[in-house]
Amino acid sequence: MIKEISEAQDIVSNSQDYTLFSWSKQKGTNPIAIKYGEGVYLYDYDGKKYLDFSSGLMNVNIGHGNQRVTEAVMKQMQKVAYVTPSCVTKVRGELGKKLAAICPGDLNKAFFTLGGADTIENAIKLARLYTGRHKILTRYQSYHGSTNAAMTASGDPRKLAVDSQQASNFVHFDLPYLYRWEYGEENLLRESVASLERVIAYEGPNNIAAILLEGESGSSGCIKYPVGYLKQVRTLCNKYGILLIIDEVMSGFGRTGKWFGFQNHDIIPDMIVMAKGLTCGYLPLGCLMVSDKIASKYNDAVLPLGLTYSAHPVSCAAALEVLKIYEDDHLIENAANMGKYMDQQVEKLKQKHSSIGDWRNTGLLGCLELVKNKKTKEPIAPFNAKPDEMTVMNKVAGKLKELGMYTQVRWSYVFIAPPLCITRQQIDEGLAIISEAIKMADETITP
Repeated sequence: MIKEISEAQDIVSNSQDYTLFSWSKQKGTNPIAIKYGEGVYLYDYDGKKYLDFSSGLMNVNIGHGNQRVTEAVMKQMQKVAYVTPSCVTKVRGELGKKLAAICPGDLNKAFFTLGGADTIENAIKLARLYTGRHKILTRYQSYHGSTNAAMTASGDPRKLAVDSQQASNFVHFDLPYLYRWEYGEENLLRESVASLERVIAYEGPNNIAAILLEGESGSSGCIKYPVGYLKQVRTLCNKYGILLIIDEVMSGFGRTGKWFGFQNHDIIPDMIVMAKGLTCGYLPLGCLMVSDKIASKYNDAVLPLGLTYSAHPVSCAAALEVLKIYEDDHLIENAANMGKYMDQQVEKLKQKHSSIGDWRNTGLLGCLELVKNKKTKEPIAPFNAKPDEMTVMNKVAGKLKELGMYTQVRWSYVFIAPPLCITRQQIDEGLAIISEAIKMADETITP
């Protein structure tokens, strides 16, 4: 007797047999076969509904299935689907003009790419070309992408598997965070800034092209900057002639309750790296926004950056419509308001669950850290946990999926970064699912 295979099983089997999964052992994957998405929900082929509490990979900011983007893309494709980057389209100029209006200061020039990692690559390349210097300073516990220079720039252990392939002239520095800082909050900013300035001195200020930082921390655990830190970094950059590149791939476009994460810190960088929320994943697109000061160097000199699909007109059309949706639907204001509501509700959750050690959040970019003991702050799964150290967190992740939630679980972290269109009722729905799932973590608490 031939066993009948469901449509969902066939879809999963084809993907497992003929495609490779990122950041995964290829055997044992158990993906959800998604049929369609609508708002904050995803639906599989069996009709099961999943609340998307991480906006895909923290990129579907406007929510799933918004047909305004579909229509904008269709209209552009009916005109022209592709032109070389040496030609221009109406939508290219309109998008650049809109981004210049959104960005503060003199960040008025856009170089369009295909995503976050290649935008980082171009930012690093341009910083070195502009300054004539070679070193890039970045933070441990950060993530900037998986291409060669972007991965090296990252302070994330995912790069360790390809350690021998790392690019040259990257220097990492440590930045403590308040939850595990033992010496008083008043000393945290002072020591963090002093430590960075020592690194600058050791490496030679005249060798350093740029400091690269995230606008707000994301996949490393939403680790907060000491209050006032980015302003001090901006001051150090000005002092030593170092460029400041801010990676807004994850924290940009309303995610933190402002257009960009760095705007929570009252600074203006020299370059902004954008992707994810620029098109909300509807089509691939990245953008490097550059100050007029940097751009003017290439008025009479060749700019040695180039991509076949730079300023792809269909992706630009998607981005332009997405930016209109942010404004028309007041999504950035909603992110700020729902972020405050989320903070209030998580505080209640912390009283119920002995495993919740810390909650770090800005707008709707948040992360629960689960611990074995609130006093010792020992995480349920350590940094860069091995498979056998993920037993409890894997059970938590499995329960979330079973209860109808899609979100990211990494080490001891449960990420909470829903689409910016989320409502209070949907937040309550999601936190109720998380509350049920982390009961498994509560059972592991040590006295």
